[in-house]
Amino acid sequence: MVKRTVLPGGLRVITEQVPGVRSASVGIWVGVGSRDEQQSVAGAAHYLEHLLFKGTARRSAVRIAEEIDAVGGELNAFTAKEHTCYYAHVLDSDLPLAMDLVSDVVFDALLAEKDMETERSVVLEEIAMRDDDPEDLLHDTFIEALLTDHPLGRPVLGTEQSITSMSRTSLHGFYKRRYAMPRMVLAAAGNITHGEVLRHARRLLKDRLVGDRPPGGPRTGRARVAAPRKLVLHTDDTEQAHLMLGVRALDRHDERRWVLGVLNTALGGGMSSRLFQEVRERRGLAYQVYSSVASYADTGHLSVYAGCQPDRLGSVAGVVHEVLGDVARSGLSEAEVERAKGQLRGSLVLGLEDTSSRMSRIGKGELSYAEYLTVEQTLEHIESVTAEEVASLAGKLLTRPVATAVVGPYAHPNDVPAEVVR
Repeated sequence: MVKRTVLPGGLRVITEQVPGVRSASVGIWVGVGSRDEQQSVAGAAHYLEHLLFKGTARRSAVRIAEEIDAVGGELNAFTAKEHTCYYAHVLDSDLPLAMDLVSDVVFDALLAEKDMETERSVVLEEIAMRDDDPEDLLHDTFIEALLTDHPLGRPVLGTEQSITSMSRTSLHGFYKRRYAMPRMVLAAAGNITHGEVLRHARRLLKDRLVGDRPPGGPRTGRARVAAPRKLVLHTDDTEQAHLMLGVRALDRHDERRWVLGVLNTALGGGMSSRLFQEVRERRGLAYQVYSSVASYADTGHLSVYAGCQPDRLGSVAGVVHEVLGDVARSGLSEAEVERAKGQLRGSLVLGLEDTSSRMSRIGKGELSYAEYLTVEQTLEHIESVTAEEVASLAGKLLTRPVATAVVGPYAHPNDVPAEVVR
């Protein structure tokens, strides 16, 4: 029950009707993220996301909050490397209000100077909170080590310096240039119909839906990135040492992405994974260890995280490298591949039990690929992965140059155990 329409001006509308539920989720996805920023306005996309909720031509920030609270709904947003999403989750009967609030925030924000100063302080607090969370700090440090000076390597939040120096003129210009209809997708899922979503969109956006501009397509191209840095250390007086290491992997358009998903899941995606069994269950070296993947339009990464006592960091790193090396040489067993495929199938289907997840799936899919894959098609892609394909991809990816990041009580890179960097 997924339907798609392109409205005048290039706005894409995609909906999924989910009979039997009593909720509706709606989101406006904007194909703008931190990679679209110049260094001088690093963090602009995220700063702007905050500021749009501070008031519009029709509503104050307080009124926005009161209206969504009055119906027991949720109104929020998030910013990523390549997109920003503004969304609401409400009862199905409150769909008109949800669409009104989301469109009002996205298209009619005032960006008042006084509100900018208020949110400047909030964003700086968020950066400080990130710095106080070793795992969050580690992730940004790892991306910096892997993608170096590419815009994808910069933190979504920006830096204290860039946020402090950013002017309203530069942020307003970023908003007006980047928030264009062809870059946007309006997605809705739940007890709704495609027709009613279109009616509300036309009523709310009115004169904005003009012209014959075609919708934007998915990002393409090839990232030009310098060689990864072997080690980036962030000295912090933590009780644990936090390690993340990884390699550049596949972009999201690569047909082998399904194979990568199986490889990642078997490597460190659950309690039966190689890394969990070797690091935690057999040796008891860490409480938390996992692998993850991220895919962008033109690059991606496969990474491993572990947190442990500082005096165990060398042992943990040694085991991680041993596991990665073994999988690179010998691949995975048929049993491991089948378990990973089953885990991916289950998590996909169970993750679509709520309308917010369904809205995110169709909205992000349209923005990233300009197409819709049904759940059945996705499951078929997962099921078709073979152990031979996993072994081939592992041999290619896990022998690439490794970037490593450490957050912990080490004063100098020379203090980090030698086993960390290979």
